[in-house]
Amino acid sequence: MGSPKQAEEAAELTTTPTAGARPDEVRQHNRAVLLRRLHTGGPCTRAALAAEMGLNRSTIKALVDELVKDGLVVERVPAQRSGAGRPSLLVLPQPQAAVTLAVDIRVEQVAMALIGLGGEILNRCSWSLRPTTRNPREVFTKIVDNSAVLIEEAGVDVVAVGASAPGVVRRADGMVREAPNLHWTEVPLGDWLSRALDGRRVEVGNDAELSALAEHLRGAARGATDAVFVGADVGVGGGVISGGMPLRGSGGYVGELGHMVVRPDGHECYCGSRGCWETEVGERALSRALGLPEDSPRGVVVAELHALAQQPDEVLQRLGEFGEWLAVGLCNVVNLLCPQLVVLGDLFTALPRTLIDHVGKLVTERSLVSRAMGGTKLVTSSLGADGKLLGAAELAFEQVLASR
Repeated sequence: MGSPKQAEEAAELTTTPTAGARPDEVRQHNRAVLLRRLHTGGPCTRAALAAEMGLNRSTIKALVDELVKDGLVVERVPAQRSGAGRPSLLVLPQPQAAVTLAVDIRVEQVAMALIGLGGEILNRCSWSLRPTTRNPREVFTKIVDNSAVLIEEAGVDVVAVGASAPGVVRRADGMVREAPNLHWTEVPLGDWLSRALDGRRVEVGNDAELSALAEHLRGAARGATDAVFVGADVGVGGGVISGGMPLRGSGGYVGELGHMVVRPDGHECYCGSRGCWETEVGERALSRALGLPEDSPRGVVVAELHALAQQPDEVLQRLGEFGEWLAVGLCNVVNLLCPQLVVLGDLFTALPRTLIDHVGKLVTERSLVSRAMGGTKLVTSSLGADGKLLGAAELAFEQVLASR
């Protein structure tokens, strides 16, 4: 039988048909719910699907048979059987039946992957960016060239494209309004990609927003209806899941948590303000806290953090002030958004557990909302470097699954 959590996930990812809906509309709705459940929840038996969706077995059989006929799912005997009698067949999504191209643009790297139905990564590639290779046209050209190679190698057709960018993105048309660390302004990434990829549907989102979506559907925040993702790369960004859905705001401009002013007399920020949160907890700030040059390579910073983690007694001595500023910002986030949990991603995943536990304790002690909830759970991302790719793919899948 399916768990209550899985039933909740299936329900929150779709809407209920309106009263008076025609039978074909109800069927299409149920088909979309079932397909999304398999896409995000993985293999499931017909009996469990019927219980989760509140439908009778004959209806589920008809829907599954239809999806099998269309090549979107397959049925298999489970590897492990329990009890006597004929085993209940597992229904599995067919990855190559619907494939999206996911693009993750970062300040220092671009990664790409073909991601099939069910979230399976079918093929991937990545390359480094340097100040001389961050020109938007050059990045775009290489994305298009590499996408052709990925698609040819995998032998699949791409139905939609999702892209992640580290900046302010207008969701309506995929315009990257500003990505300061890339020095991009008004870059029509969505339009460029759609034209170059034969008019395929292209969705572009902010990197932290897509990380939050991925963690909610496939990672550390799975099953949570209210969660916040906070990640540190060169800058700091956030994504919000509210009521089980991504919080996008007017125009899609949500998540610039790194530009909360926490220290008015602090370091100058590239955004023109002073004392933004990311000037106190971003990559440069972490390098300073570790006694490293601000422009230290990422690998050096991570290696230093891993070495420090082996000496728990020294963690707070060296990173205590950094932890204080991390706690200040998280208290603001928790008081404002009241999430069930906060997921720390990107460079924050390398922080010693001793520091994360200390920061979590400070948030609980200092946040009125956190105390009222009995504490805020602070966890690290379970998706690692693939989070933004999986989030970009989910952005592309949103409309695709509804129409399959």
